[in-house]
Amino acid sequence: MDEGPQKSVPVEMPGTTTDINTAAAAYPRKILDYMEGFLISKTLFTACELGVFDLLASSQRPLSLEDVAQGIGASLDGTERLLAACTGLDLLKTHTLDRQVLYSNTEQSRVYLTESSPVSLTQSIRYSSNTIYLCWHYLSDAVREGKNQYEKAFGVKSEDLFEALYRSEEEMVKFMQLMNSIWNICGRDVVTAFDLSTFTTIYDLGGCSGALAKQCVLAYPKCNVTIFDLPKVVKTSREHFVSGDNQRISFHEGDFFKHALPEADLYILARILHDWTDERSIELLTKVHRACRPGGGVLVVEALLCEDGSGPLTAQLYSLNMLVQTEGKERTGAEYAALLNASGFHSIQVRAGN
Repeated sequence: MDEGPQKSVPVEMPGTTTDINTAAAAYPRKILDYMEGFLISKTLFTACELGVFDLLASSQRPLSLEDVAQGIGASLDGTERLLAACTGLDLLKTHTLDRQVLYSNTEQSRVYLTESSPVSLTQSIRYSSNTIYLCWHYLSDAVREGKNQYEKAFGVKSEDLFEALYRSEEEMVKFMQLMNSIWNICGRDVVTAFDLSTFTTIYDLGGCSGALAKQCVLAYPKCNVTIFDLPKVVKTSREHFVSGDNQRISFHEGDFFKHALPEADLYILARILHDWTDERSIELLTKVHRACRPGGGVLVVEALLCEDGSGPLTAQLYSLNMLVQTEGKERTGAEYAALLNASGFHSIQVRAGN
C-alpha cells in the first residue's frame, strides 16, 4: 500500500545542539573575564614593581612614552604595551600635545599606587605579586590536600605557620608592610565600629607593624596600647614602623600560644583567628578570657562570610587564600560567636562593615 512521500519530523532532546547554540548566543563574557582576570592583576603588579606610577607622580607633569621607558629602564615596545593596558584599566590617563601622547596618573592611582602616599597599597601589591600569587599556583594541590602550599611554593616546611610566613627578614618586612597598608586605609573604621572608650589598657595580639595600635590611640585619647608579638616582629616594628615618640604605644615580646598573656581591659585579635583551626582559635580565646580583667573584652576583626555561605565573594576568595597560605579559614559571624562562647565569652555583638 502506497503511503505517499515520507516526512521527517525534528525531535529536540534536552541538552542537544539547539540548547547549546542558544546558550552560546549569550556569549560567555563573565567566564572569559574570570579566565583572563590574572592578566589584569599582573598588569597592575608589573606597573607598580617597575615604578610607573611613582615616576609619573614625581615628574609632576605628563610624560611621553620615551620618558617613561627611560625612567623605568624598560624597552620602548614593552613600555608602550604596558601603558596602553594601564590606560585601558583606568589606571592612567592620556593627553595629546603637539600630536604626541602623554601619560599621567589617575586620581586613584596617585592616591593608592604611589609610594609617597600615606594610604599607598604598593606594598600590598608587591606581597600579592611575589608571595600570594606564587602560592595560588598550587591552589589545586591545596584543595586536594586540604593544607597550605608553602613547601611547594618556597621550599620551606610549614609545621610552624609563622616560621614559614617569616622565612626571611625580607619576607617578614613585606608581610608587615602588607598589614600596615591595610590598617592605614581601614584601621580607623575598625577601631570605631564599637565604642572602645571605656577600655584604657589594650593589648593588640599579633599587632605586627602597630598600624592598628596607632589608630586606637588616635581615636581614644585615654587608652594605652601594647603590641604583643614575636621578638623579631617587635624588633622590626620598632625599627621601621613605630617611632619612640608615641608614649602610649609599647611592646611586649612573646608567642601568644606559648607564653602567658598580661592582664588587660581589651584584647584585639585583628585578622588573627582566620589563620588558625577552630581548636587553636578556642585555645587562644580561652587564654584571652582567663587573662581579661572583669568587665573587659576582646575585639575580633575578620572578613565575615554570610550565614548561608552565599558570599560576599571577597570573603569566599579570602577563605581560599587561607587554605593556600595558613591553617585557617574565613567564618560566619555565628561561627565566630560559637568559638567565643566555647572560650567563655557570652555577651557577643557582631557588626558587619563595608
